[in-house]
Amino acid sequence: MSETKTAYYFARTLPVSLEEAEARVRELLQQEGFGVLTEIDVQATLKKKLNVDVRPYKILGACNPHFAHQALQAEPHIGTMLPCNVIVRQTEDGQTEVAAIDPVASMQAVDNPALRPIAEQVRERLQRIIERL
Repeated sequence: MSETKTAYYFARTLPVSLEEAEARVRELLQQEGFGVLTEIDVQATLKKKLNVDVRPYKILGACNPHFAHQALQAEPHIGTMLPCNVIVRQTEDGQTEVAAIDPVASMQAVDNPALRPIAEQVRERLQRIIERL
C-alpha cells in the first residue's frame, strides 16, 4: 500500500479489487458520519456517451449532514462545492487507488473564515478514512 498527499487530495493505493476497496470506503465513510449522496460510474458513462474504454473509475459524493448544515449556515452558496468527492479507480498496474478531496484546500477559494474550522474537521475525518483503508 502506498499513501499520497498532494495540494488538493489524499490517496492510498491498495492491492485489492475496485469492488473490495469501494465496499471498504463506504463502510468507513459511514463510520465517520458520511453518506454517499451521488455515485458516478465514469467508466460506464464514457462508454455510453463517447464509446471509449477506460479503466474502472467511480466518483462517490460523500456528505456528512452535520458539517454540511454548518457550512450552509456559514456560507449559503457553499452547496456549489458539496458533496466531498471520493474516487475509487483502477490503476495501470491493476491495483485500486482511493482518493478524497482535501476540503481545506477547496475551501480556500471561498473568502469566509468561518468555513475553515468546519473544513478542518471534515479533512480530519477524510484523512482518517484514507489512512484506515
